[in-house]
Amino acid sequence: MSTNRSIRITETILRDGQQSLLATRMKTSDMLPVAEAMDELGFYSVEVWGGATFDSAMRFLSEDPWDRLRQLKKAFKKTPLQMLLRGQNLVGYRHYADDVVEAFVERAVDNGIDIFRIFDALNDTRNMEAPFKAVQKAGGHIQGAVVYTTSPVHDLDHFVNTARKLADMGANSLCIKDMAGLLTPRAAFELVSRIKAEIPLPLHIHSHFSNGLCGMSYLKAIEAGADGIDTSLSALAYGSAPPASEIMAVALQDAGYETGLDLQGLIKVNRHFKDVRTKYSQFLAPFSVDGEALSYQIPGGMLSNLRAQLGGSGMLNRLPEVLNEVPAVRAELGYPPLVTPMSQIVATQAVMNVITGKRYSVRPAEVKNYVLGRYGRSPAPIDSELRKTILEGEDPGTLDVRPADLLKPELPAARQALKGIHHTEEDVISYALFPEYAMPIIHAKAEANAGQLVAPV
Repeated sequence: MSTNRSIRITETILRDGQQSLLATRMKTSDMLPVAEAMDELGFYSVEVWGGATFDSAMRFLSEDPWDRLRQLKKAFKKTPLQMLLRGQNLVGYRHYADDVVEAFVERAVDNGIDIFRIFDALNDTRNMEAPFKAVQKAGGHIQGAVVYTTSPVHDLDHFVNTARKLADMGANSLCIKDMAGLLTPRAAFELVSRIKAEIPLPLHIHSHFSNGLCGMSYLKAIEAGADGIDTSLSALAYGSAPPASEIMAVALQDAGYETGLDLQGLIKVNRHFKDVRTKYSQFLAPFSVDGEALSYQIPGGMLSNLRAQLGGSGMLNRLPEVLNEVPAVRAELGYPPLVTPMSQIVATQAVMNVITGKRYSVRPAEVKNYVLGRYGRSPAPIDSELRKTILEGEDPGTLDVRPADLLKPELPAARQALKGIHHTEEDVISYALFPEYAMPIIHAKAEANAGQLVAPV
């Protein structure tokens, strides 16, 4: 049987696979040995950048993320390179000014990114306007992502309407971003059917295997007309990561779909990552299916980091309590989808509530900023009593403008901070995004270029 349909496969082991299962600790040196071989396997694209890889490279690995991108681009001569962009947050955890957004995108394209999957944690499309314009200007491919979640206020119309807005804004393709693996087979079929019937753009599905539904949901989405899916080679698949590339390739081919993938090649490359995985055993998340993921809804990458953080503080035994607290906090905050940065904001508040034993006695500044609307519109009204508690009785109202409109340009200050130090334009952007993590990297490179003061920027 043949359907005569070709399904696009995006390989994520170099970004989301390792972010979900290795707490984003994979070094560039463990990617490069098989990069050229991966380029020959027939993937539609390979996700190599974005998400947590940018700050983790500097913070934990003492690597320049821009250098990683350049090295990978040299190896991937055929396959488009893809990144995950958090809307106005870029690769960070707060909104950045528009000058940073435009400069980041321009340099990302110049250094090798072809496809930008752009989302906003609240599906507030205002926060995607500047990145869309920047990618259009730089000549990249915009894949507008609709964040999928479940709540009393997230229904089929919400997701379809968001997808339509992204298409109207100039998206070249669309993605349903199911970061917590919540998409059921029926919901996948219905949502894809609606979007494909109403919006004439290629549609990709991104999901995780957290609760075991993902493979079934992928197949139903494809039956409904989805054009592509995200997978990860089996060495870093399943659990809180996407499903295995090899297994999905076999399943799709058996169902009559074309993938263009070299199965034997996939197996050979995967052997390399099996060996790599053992090097990071201290960060390796459990390869388990957890039905409770339907309740706490934390995405794969955040779950692995939450385990690492609690474990590092000797409180891993409190994880079940934190996971029980997460949905309560989320409901009180108006049901934000749990994706970066909202997953971190909600999870951090849940941790504080559990550790202190007194809910909201400690309130991170990010929670207050969210309540004030500085991250965008909350999907549902925030609990009125909680709002009073967080704002300590003062309520200036919620912002009704694009949050980034309140931000002043940030690049001038970054350039001033690097004055007298050998640096590149990429260094300026890294500093603007993460000054604490970027400066040691910049200094190390400056020492390697002793005798030079300031590089042309």
